[in-house]
Amino acid sequence: MKTIKQIADELGVSKQAVRKKITPEIGNQFAVTNGNTVYISEQGEALIKSAFTKSIGNQVTGNQTVTNANQVTTLIDMLQRELEVKNKQIDELQQSNRELTTALENATASLHAAQALHAGTMQNQLTDGNADPAAPEKKIWFARIFSKKI
Repeated sequence: MKTIKQIADELGVSKQAVRKKITPEIGNQFAVTNGNTVYISEQGEALIKSAFTKSIGNQVTGNQTVTNANQVTTLIDMLQRELEVKNKQIDELQQSNRELTTALENATASLHAAQALHAGTMQNQLTDGNADPAAPEKKIWFARIFSKKI
């Protein structure tokens, strides 16, 4: 048998807390008073300790629930901020993509124009260099005026 103080010391609580856990049933069945000292049997001690375990479990569970809710709220806030940053990055990348696409289209148009000009120049060079041999030679106007007639 143990005193209320001994049980309180084992549990790390006050004597008053232990007294609050002693229900009338526990007091009638498992407690013996000798003078001003109350002795609790091993069975009563087990019931008191189990009452504290349940109480502490509920407090921990309640605190954990509050803590978990706070953690969830914090996590949601953090994820929302992260999504906002990601959305901003996506918008910037899309704008950059549009600018690069426009620049590429302009460069492609310039390239096609340069190719067409080059093709025309090459065509003129090929045509002038490969004149039809059956056609009479064209004389330059200066040569016509000052040419000697034979």
